[in-house]
Amino acid sequence: MALWTVHGDGRITDSETVAPQERVSWPLTIGFGVQHLVAMFGATVLVPTATGLPVATTLLFSGLGTLLFLVITKNRVPSYLGSSFAFVAPLVAAREQGIAAQLGGVVAAGLLVIVVGIAVKALGVRLLESVMPPVVSGAVVIIIGLNLSHQATSNFAKQPVLAAVTTVVILLAGVLGRGLLFRFSILLGFMAVWMGGLAFGAVPSEKITALREAAWVGVPQLHQPELRPSVVLLMLPVVIVLVAEVVGHVKAVAALTGRNLDGSAGDAIIANGLSTALSGLGGGVGTTTYSENIGVMAVTRVYTTAAFAFAGVFAAALAFSPKAIALFGTIPNGVLGGCTLVLYGLIVLIGVRIWMDRGVDLTNPANALVGGAALVAGVGDLTIEIGDLSMGGMVWGSLLVVILHPVMRWLRAARRN
Repeated sequence: MALWTVHGDGRITDSETVAPQERVSWPLTIGFGVQHLVAMFGATVLVPTATGLPVATTLLFSGLGTLLFLVITKNRVPSYLGSSFAFVAPLVAAREQGIAAQLGGVVAAGLLVIVVGIAVKALGVRLLESVMPPVVSGAVVIIIGLNLSHQATSNFAKQPVLAAVTTVVILLAGVLGRGLLFRFSILLGFMAVWMGGLAFGAVPSEKITALREAAWVGVPQLHQPELRPSVVLLMLPVVIVLVAEVVGHVKAVAALTGRNLDGSAGDAIIANGLSTALSGLGGGVGTTTYSENIGVMAVTRVYTTAAFAFAGVFAAALAFSPKAIALFGTIPNGVLGGCTLVLYGLIVLIGVRIWMDRGVDLTNPANALVGGAALVAGVGDLTIEIGDLSMGGMVWGSLLVVILHPVMRWLRAARRN
């Protein structure tokens, strides 16, 4: 049986959507795959750069992890698995202990995520709904989008003219465009302004030199992990964030596609844990479902997992080309800022849509007070240092809503009785 059924005649009109297990013509599918690749690349490369782990290796296992994710979720949950920002703080804190110790922490986090996924799969949707009801999952999605918004505005401010042009091109193509112009609005704005930036000197000369001197072919560096209890302890908050991100992704995709995907949440968590552990075993950063790609799906209304499969294969292939990695390194900050300004905003609105579609009662104090506090912690990027570990707003916002909401809900119910 074919992995994907062909959507109609392989073409799409402006009003049509493409389901996860459908595909359009292969040229269009590859185009959508490139658009997803472009959306994820900047963040996937930034995390290993910030933590001292090899970029090419991280990119390789990101692509392989995406393919593994699609297989385990049986093509039901479209997603790209890129580098998780939740790993930045603990990996930076463990940097002095060496790459092997850092990777041991990544492997441990992946294994713990697998355990959580197995529990969710074994106990079913009831566990998921009790721990992450719509008010919690919607809040996590909103926190992800708003917490990432600082990256978008920071990049935007570095090159405001390029960023503004990128945003305007995407908006015009997305709002006024028809056919392929509408479907490829993100890729159009990204590529047009990127090429313009290269032509008019918006890229630092050292990046151009690095591109010129980079080899066409190279083998990613592989490293062996070493488990150290001190580093493993640093990774415990990351496990909660990864699980929350994956569940939030599943809920967001369900809201976009109009399908109930709760039964796939356990598989998705297990897949992300396996991908993270595999990346740590080889020398890469832990992975997570990517918000940028949710934004792309929200714009295009094309959810085919075939595009993500192509993006995964292409990313793994790019890992063997230092020249290609250096080329992507020339993407101007303004272009990234303009694109992510749109994409992260869409993520926030998906979280709001989850609240609206599931009728979340914001007059309920447990929902309003806990949800509000969690959103402020995430948006304000609340950062607290505990020993050598610095945990930011994504962690604290997710912890607040995931842990406190069920407690407050139980206390409120107990008081009524």
